[in-house]
Amino acid sequence: MPARNPDLHGSAPESCPVALLLIDVINAMDFDTGPALMEAAIPMAHRIAALKRRAKALGIPAIYANDNFGRWQSDFRKVVEHCLQDGVTGAPLARILEPEEDDYFVLKPKHSAFYATTLDTLLAYIGARSLIMTGIAGNICILFTANDAYMRDFELYVPEDCTISNSPRENEHALQQIRKVLKADTTPSDRLDLEAILKKSRKEQCG
Repeated sequence: MPARNPDLHGSAPESCPVALLLIDVINAMDFDTGPALMEAAIPMAHRIAALKRRAKALGIPAIYANDNFGRWQSDFRKVVEHCLQDGVTGAPLARILEPEEDDYFVLKPKHSAFYATTLDTLLAYIGARSLIMTGIAGNICILFTANDAYMRDFELYVPEDCTISNSPRENEHALQQIRKVLKADTTPSDRLDLEAILKKSRKEQCG
């Protein structure tokens, strides 16, 4: 049976078997290790921005999944404004990856982008079956989200150069788990063949 509201009342007008997730990249970085982490975050952000441009040129939607910083009164636009305008450590990161008008977003209260959020519903209406996951931190929110995506039978891509953790060692350990246990492809972003991913995902979508 076709969906009663196939575009979620205009909230999910796109249809694509692949979606790009940007996890916690709009981030004040106002924690103890934030300034040190920014050294790796800026190069990562430029790589994610390049990947996002390539993805959107192929019609792959971008979804920001962001912490609500423990405040249930938060909304995403206020989080973006805070990171851009209030002189926080993470301001350069937010400027590089500032959301565009046609991007989607979900606010998450815990580590996984699926837990107590609308992400499941959004992905179902978009028709996504493959996820390209990027962001912060590889050993926490990326790993938790990847676990939940794997249990939902999504095909996973986690470009190894588009995620960082508090240390390179922690990040590599997380990527090893993601590769081995969750069967994810961790090909670096500049070698990720988005057209091939789309083609494969469309084929699987059609059965």
